[in-house]
Amino acid sequence: MTRDALSLTVEDVSAFARSLHRQLAAEPALPGHLSLLNMVARAAGFRNYQHFRAVGSAAARPEAPAPTADMAAVEQTLRQFDGAGRLVRWPGRTSQQKLALWALWARLPKGEAMTEREISARLDHWHLFGDAAIIRRTLWEMKLISRTPDSRDYRRIEQAPDATALALIRAVTARRG
Repeated sequence: MTRDALSLTVEDVSAFARSLHRQLAAEPALPGHLSLLNMVARAAGFRNYQHFRAVGSAAARPEAPAPTADMAAVEQTLRQFDGAGRLVRWPGRTSQQKLALWALWARLPKGEAMTEREISARLDHWHLFGDAAIIRRTLWEMKLISRTPDSRDYRRIEQAPDATALALIRAVTARRG
C-alpha cells in the first residue's frame, strides 16, 4: 500500500492536544490505528481521516493552466468588423458567427428587458448587412439572450465568455474607441 505524505498544520497545539485527550478519554479501550487517525484528524478540525486526506491531496494537485485564447480565430473574426466595431457581413463559418455574436452580446445592457423592436434597433446600429433577425435568432439559439414565449421581451443572459470570445470582445471594444 502506498503511503501519502500529508503535512498537518495546527494553529493552536494546546487546543489540538485537549481535543485529542478528550477523544482518547472517551474511548473505553486503547483505540485502533484507524480510530487514532480519525481522532487526530478531528482534533485538527477535519471531519475524519478521509476528509483530511482529500483536502491534503487537493492542495498538492497543481492548478489547471488558465485557458488561452485562439488568437487566429479572433483575428479571422475581427476581419468581419469595421473600424467602428460594426459587423460588416454575416460570417460564412458557424464558428465565426458564434464568436462574432459574443461581441454584440457584450454591448447589450445587463438586466434590461427589451422589446423585439428595441433589440432589433440596437442590433441595426451594430451591423451593416441589414438582417437583425438572424442575429437575434442566433443569439437566442446560443442561449446568449432569453425571450418570453410570445417573443415580446428579450433579455441578455449573464454568463462568462470563454477566453477566445473575451479576446474578441476586447478587440472590438478597442476599435470602437
